[in-house]
Amino acid sequence: MKQFAVIGLGRFGSSVARTLSKMDYEVLGLDVNEERVNDIIEDVTHAVQLDALDDHSLQAVGIRNFDVVVVGIGQEVQSSILVTLMLKEMGVKRVVAKAQNDLHGKVLERVGADKVVFPERDMGIKLAHALVSQNIMEQISLSPEYSLVEMAAPPNFVNKTLEKSGARQQYGVSILAIRRGEDMIISPGASQEILEGDILVVIGKNEKLQKFDTVEV
Repeated sequence: MKQFAVIGLGRFGSSVARTLSKMDYEVLGLDVNEERVNDIIEDVTHAVQLDALDDHSLQAVGIRNFDVVVVGIGQEVQSSILVTLMLKEMGVKRVVAKAQNDLHGKVLERVGADKVVFPERDMGIKLAHALVSQNIMEQISLSPEYSLVEMAAPPNFVNKTLEKSGARQQYGVSILAIRRGEDMIISPGASQEILEGDILVVIGKNEKLQKFDTVEV
């Protein structure tokens, strides 16, 4: 089983640590702030107060033995860059680092971060989509052009088969699955009927998905 370490237990880091722990992974939480450590100590496998800029302290907790280390340090841009660099120099297999902006992200990539995430930016994009969407409930960006969305079945699709709905032919999107109550219909066929209350899992280009979301009743 993979082992994770999370450095920086602010809102982002603590959320990642708690979620991984709930998924039954071993999680080590690290922060220089004693209060943050005490706040999460019951929710993760281990939680330790230390200064992540002290390489001896990181080595002492066996940081290089973790499969993934998440650098969730908040506003201290310089610290997040230095810690990311130190982790890669220590031989950590995979480092995921939180960035404040594009420039910060580019520097993190240059010093070795295997993956850079932009939680504030991504949440803003997600919120903007939610504010203008009629049916979309969740949206996962797969690339700058493509997304996977979970959406309520458009009203005029109800009681129609996938073939007659025209999702692919008319709107250029693909319905990968249908969630119906507790059941999930994976790779539904052309003859599969869409019922009221169905939740569709749809993939496509962002502009196509936007048009699909605004299907007229």
